[in-house]
Amino acid sequence: MSYTQLTQDERYHIQHHSHQPISQIAKELGRSKSTISREIKRNS
Repeated sequence: MSYTQLTQDERYHIQHHSHQPISQIAKELGRSKSTISREIKRNS
């Protein structure tokens, strides 16, 4: 299994779409819901 860090663009997308449901952001970025929720918790 290969892991990749979030890119700056992905972090920007998460930050500016944080009012949307986590599942929708995850779908748009092709990432797991847990990845998105962890990123939101770390940077809030």
